[in-house]
Amino acid sequence: MTLPDTAATPAGADRTFQVDLRGLVDLLSHHLYSSPRVYLRELLQNAVDALTARHGLEPAAPGDAFGIRLYADGSVVRVEDDGVGLTEADVHTFLATIGRSSKRAERIAEQRGDFIGQFGIGLLSCFLVADEIHVLSRSARTPDAGAVEWRGRGDGSYTVRTLPASARPRPGTTVTLTPRADAGEWTRPVQVHALARHFGSLLRHPVVFDDGTGGPGVSVNPEPAPWARTYPTPGARSRGLAAYGEEVLGFTPLDTIELDLPAVGLKGIACVLPEAVPAGRRHGHRVHVKGMLLSEQAEEILPEWAFFVRCVVDAESLRPTASRESLYEDDTLAAVRDALAERLRAWIARAAASDPDLLARFLQAHHLAVKSLAVHDDEILRMLLPWLPFETTDGHTTLDEFARTHRTVLVTSSVEEFRQVAAIASAAGLGVVNGGYTYDRELVHRLPEIRSEASVADLDPATLTAHLDPVDRETELAAVAYLALARDALAVFDCDVALRTFQPASAPALLVDSREARHERTRSQLAREQEGGLWGDILGALRQEGPRAQLILNQLNPLVRTAVAIDEPELARTSAEALYGQAVLLSRRPLRPAESSLINRSFLDLLAHALRKDS
Repeated sequence: MTLPDTAATPAGADRTFQVDLRGLVDLLSHHLYSSPRVYLRELLQNAVDALTARHGLEPAAPGDAFGIRLYADGSVVRVEDDGVGLTEADVHTFLATIGRSSKRAERIAEQRGDFIGQFGIGLLSCFLVADEIHVLSRSARTPDAGAVEWRGRGDGSYTVRTLPASARPRPGTTVTLTPRADAGEWTRPVQVHALARHFGSLLRHPVVFDDGTGGPGVSVNPEPAPWARTYPTPGARSRGLAAYGEEVLGFTPLDTIELDLPAVGLKGIACVLPEAVPAGRRHGHRVHVKGMLLSEQAEEILPEWAFFVRCVVDAESLRPTASRESLYEDDTLAAVRDALAERLRAWIARAAASDPDLLARFLQAHHLAVKSLAVHDDEILRMLLPWLPFETTDGHTTLDEFARTHRTVLVTSSVEEFRQVAAIASAAGLGVVNGGYTYDRELVHRLPEIRSEASVADLDPATLTAHLDPVDRETELAAVAYLALARDALAVFDCDVALRTFQPASAPALLVDSREARHERTRSQLAREQEGGLWGDILGALRQEGPRAQLILNQLNPLVRTAVAIDEPELARTSAEALYGQAVLLSRRPLRPAESSLINRSFLDLLAHALRKDS
């Protein structure tokens, strides 16, 4: 932006902003548009809007009576349309005034919804690839008017000339660009054709491309949108839509959901991804507005939980942002998002009711997405909770099948707790579900809403230990000395030691501990170390009453039976440390530094004892 000459302007008088067009073009290229390639989209869009206005003037004309022609031979890029055209007054008003659009004129304000463009700055995008824009136009509103020529340059200057009607025999507009040398990537004939196909393949007006080689022009949009075509059978329609989804999205969909929202003129398809995607990862969707591609990465048309589909849609009533590369967040978009979400729910319900094979394949790939939806959607919960897979002591199975075997379903609060108890709980006949994964614990607790006879409870350490059998009196007395040494050796970990019998006999020990208890012990330990003195003693006393871990030794295991018979104190302590270390490793939770040190030390001590014995 440059400043006007203030010397010639009286003090206090109104001044007019002066626009530095080069600076504005740089702003557009770096902050408004994602790539210089959008210049062709803007030219196509202006042409389509001109054709829409022409049809408004001549509603009886056939739909294909007016069209768009593209030409690119490497030296020029030309876009010609049979649209409404411009008079000389229109040129001065709309092409020479940045930010004003002919689509804002009062005479067609009531038709504004028929136009793609809304902001009147699209022509400036041509300066991203050319230093000069040449426009030749003749108005269909005033048939006797001559042609008008406008030349705009990147430095902000322009010229306007009135030409004889013979300069353009028919109404319409031709925009010609002479590309800069550094813009060849976007203006070569093959690239112009590709961009025209990319942006305009679903346009409702005929678009023809000519590469200047003398051959016949090639149609950019030879067929209507796949959802607008006629198919001989419903099966053929499904296959046609799936083939289109695969062509534009790059994967073979698990299924294709047809979308139709007449209230906003939206049609399209949602393609179900055949493989799982990370939780919360949202795919972009291809959104067309009145046939023109707006964005390939529009995330906002579906809710966050719908990350198992990618959509291709064409809408009439959605508003683009200023860059026309995303959607304006308003009430209409919110209503569209809700309506499309309902279509996805209906598809899930239909699969659950009539296509169990499809439902099983869908849930195998996208159970996490469905779980996230079921948490907040009671209808989906009722339909699909019995079908959803969970990790249990009976393996990966559905809650419906699991609840048939276990009237009381126990659920852990973390993955590591499940791993600690799974083998022992299974041998004891307890039905435990791993509630440590996202949404699982909350969903398991809602099982009684679906199966009234089912009972769900959190797995408590006392529940598990109650199913472990005590040893006989004589065995317990014989192990008293060993258990005392073991408790002393593991006191640093706030771990008690007990002797029980349980299956499987191959498990030497079970470490019963919770993440919350460990965090509380760690917090208390740090507080005591930092406070010291009297407060340290008080905190230490409180710490003694805090939650403790419990190492439960299995008397049925040969290793444990050998260990409790050890009468050498140091070796007994070392064996207890080794059993604790093994139990920690079997729980597969992260090791604390002290535990890593203990495992190494106990192993080395056992080796040293064996070597001394052999010598």
